[in-house]
Amino acid sequence: MSPPVASPGWSRWLVPPAALSVHLSIGQAYAWSVFKPPLESALDLSGTQSALPFQVAIVMLGLSAAFGGTLVERNGPRWAMTVALVCFSSGFLISALGAATQQYWLIVLGYGFVGGVGLGIGYISPVSTLIKWFPDRPGMATGIAIMGFGGGALIASPLSAQMLESFGSDSSGIALAFLVHGVTYAVFMALGVLLVRVPRGEKPVEGGPSAVDGVQVSARDAVRTPQFWCLWVVLCMNVTAGIGILEKAAPMITDFFADSSTPVSVSAAAGFVALLSAANMAGRIGWSSASDLIGRKNMYRVYLGAGALMYALIALFGDSSKPLFILCALVILSFYGGGFATVPAYLKDLFGTHQVGAIHGRLLTAWSTAGVLGPLIVNWIADRQEEAGKHGASLYGLSFVIMIGLLAVGFVANELVRPVHPSRHIPAPRKETADAERQHSKPA
Repeated sequence: MSPPVASPGWSRWLVPPAALSVHLSIGQAYAWSVFKPPLESALDLSGTQSALPFQVAIVMLGLSAAFGGTLVERNGPRWAMTVALVCFSSGFLISALGAATQQYWLIVLGYGFVGGVGLGIGYISPVSTLIKWFPDRPGMATGIAIMGFGGGALIASPLSAQMLESFGSDSSGIALAFLVHGVTYAVFMALGVLLVRVPRGEKPVEGGPSAVDGVQVSARDAVRTPQFWCLWVVLCMNVTAGIGILEKAAPMITDFFADSSTPVSVSAAAGFVALLSAANMAGRIGWSSASDLIGRKNMYRVYLGAGALMYALIALFGDSSKPLFILCALVILSFYGGGFATVPAYLKDLFGTHQVGAIHGRLLTAWSTAGVLGPLIVNWIADRQEEAGKHGASLYGLSFVIMIGLLAVGFVANELVRPVHPSRHIPAPRKETADAERQHSKPA
């Protein structure tokens, strides 16, 4: 499937909605917890077992993004979005079969393995295209799309809950909910497949910068640079710090104020989780847009430095003030989301647009690592502290100190980022040849 080239006069502002249609769909992954209780009841599963499809999906997201990034660059955004549509929707259909027949391994296979491939390819599918359309504002452009992944759960969570209420929470009701999800997301993602275009010329904005201006580095060479691995550490540390709160948000706020005169109710804890999702979503567009003004390195100084300060405030004073606890947690989650949305533009600044989607895919292995590391730190330490007879905020003090340390490591790694050595740049003659080939292949 060849990349669809925009016709003359095509508005670049049609591309972010195409990307959003994919990211809002695959963002359903953050709403998996809605299916956990009914699956545990209907199929007699433990909490660990019911989490397995989500865990496998996140691992497959990182792996498919890493190994499929080059194919996405080679075949273009329409191919990538089509693959994402087929895999993500098929994952739900296979899961529906698994629920209907009470074969849990089919749900793991469908939602985890097959759907996880759709997550990874879908996540990186619009990145390089958006950066080429918006060379003047790459942070804002990628922020708009990646915002959808953070906000997908705000749509999917109540929708899934309503389906389970209407269809029933037994195995047949879950199967029907999975089936509706698969069909609905296929239709919604198809809008992105039909709408997406690549720019006709190198300057989509008249008089603006070219998408190929400056440094250009191949994905193969990028992963051999210290800059790539510094950014890998930066992203891993930032995500670990954010996901540590996100994964355990409801029990954490309940524990913090369990001994206060106004303990947190179950419904209030759920409202806190919704607030965190909104902060995650807002940070993706807000902070990434700000990075266009103050620069990527300065933006990550804020994420990592101010993030460590927020953790310190929670550790020291969080259990004495609900507003302070909530405010600090919201800021940390906004940095979590902003870090995801800013990193493609950071990669573009360092390595150019030549294979930025493939480079981004490889970098997302940091997300897979952090997705295991963050919850493991918080949950393991909280369990050990509880066994030692501690309770309330004291369950998390050591975890927060570790998070501050990890953010400090990320801060140092960010400071070590320097421009890529010229020996890694694609030589100018090769770039000119590629440009000439593209011009020759364009329709008259």
